[in-house]
Amino acid sequence: MPQPGVGIGLDISDAGRVALGGSMGPEIEQIEGRLIQFDNNEYVVGVTSLHLLRGGEQVWHGEQVHVKKEYVTSVYERRFSTARSAALAAAGIGAVAYIATRAIAGSGSIDQPITPPESGHTSRRRRP
Repeated sequence: MPQPGVGIGLDISDAGRVALGGSMGPEIEQIEGRLIQFDNNEYVVGVTSLHLLRGGEQVWHGEQVHVKKEYVTSVYERRFSTARSAALAAAGIGAVAYIATRAIAGSGSIDQPITPPESGHTSRRRRP
C-alpha cells in the first residue's frame, strides 16, 4: 500500500464508473493524483488527472475524491526511474558542455573587413 503523499494511479472498475459517474463522468479508466489517506477501505486522492476509456484526459487541480477500494482494480505507485533520471541528467550536462565549448571556440576570432590590397598603379580608360 502506497504511503500518503505519494503519486498514485487507480484503475477504476465498471462498478466504480457507475458509482463515480455522477461526479467524475461515466468514462473514467484511471484516476491519477496524490494519495491523501487510505482508511475504512477508501482512498482519498487529490486528483491531478483522469484518463478516459476512449483515450481522452481531463486535468484536475488537486480536488479531493473518495474512492472505495471495491471500485479499484489496480493501484500504481508513481516513482521516478533512477536510471532514466541519471541518463537525462548526463545528456543535459553533455549538451551544456558542448554548447559552452562551441561558444568559447567560436569567440576567438574577430571578423575583419576584407579590403583589397593596395596597388601602386592606377589606370584609367578613356571613354569612346
